[in-house]
Amino acid sequence: MSRAVVTALVLMLAAVPLLAQDSARDVEKTVDETVGTYQQTQAAKTEWAREEDALTARYRAARANVEYLSAQRGIQQARVDALNERIGEFERRLTEATRLKDSIQDTLDMVMIQFEDWVEQDLPFLPEERARRVASLKDDMARPDATSAEKLRRLLESLQVEAGYGASVEVTEAQIDVAGEELYVDVLRLGRLALFWKTPDGERVGEFDQASASWVELDGKYRRNIINAMEMATRMRPIELIALPLGRISR
Repeated sequence: MSRAVVTALVLMLAAVPLLAQDSARDVEKTVDETVGTYQQTQAAKTEWAREEDALTARYRAARANVEYLSAQRGIQQARVDALNERIGEFERRLTEATRLKDSIQDTLDMVMIQFEDWVEQDLPFLPEERARRVASLKDDMARPDATSAEKLRRLLESLQVEAGYGASVEVTEAQIDVAGEELYVDVLRLGRLALFWKTPDGERVGEFDQASASWVELDGKYRRNIINAMEMATRMRPIELIALPLGRISR
């Protein structure tokens, strides 16, 4: 064996421990890197698991919230539908009330006209009092701030007062025109049936003739009965049956 070959073998044998030492370092480094990678992987998996749990919890909470909001939306929609239905009903009632109000007002106006005409064509008693009542009632009927119920109440009150005249008897003083002659007389009202008059001295008597709508003088034969009737009306004489010339009671 040559010297050169021997030298090469010696160098190779000397290098074997060095190669073994380098391989161990490489293996250790690889193992360390593998362990580090595994640890990082496990840490990442753990973090992902936590994130997954958090996302799952958020998803479930969001889904539950969506379901709750959907249920609330249904409830609120039902309330809105109910409110819209009530609003529609109120609008219908308002329209109907407005129509009825207009109809009632038309009826009140018509009755007012008939009432005024009735008073004007009635026997001429208490002219100032009745004229004031009609004027006041007309003002009430024209008031925009007065309700239909209030107007109806006032109208009924006036009708009741006028109707009450039909069940009463009274004697009042008045100035009348008899065939162009002005006389101050006592006037006897028998309900809404007839009006009779006499002069203060009792010498002249008469009545209101509804056919001609004028005051007329009667024959003296009626004087005693008319005077007696006035005395009975003023409670100066006991009530008894007497005959009075009623004549025609309408025009």
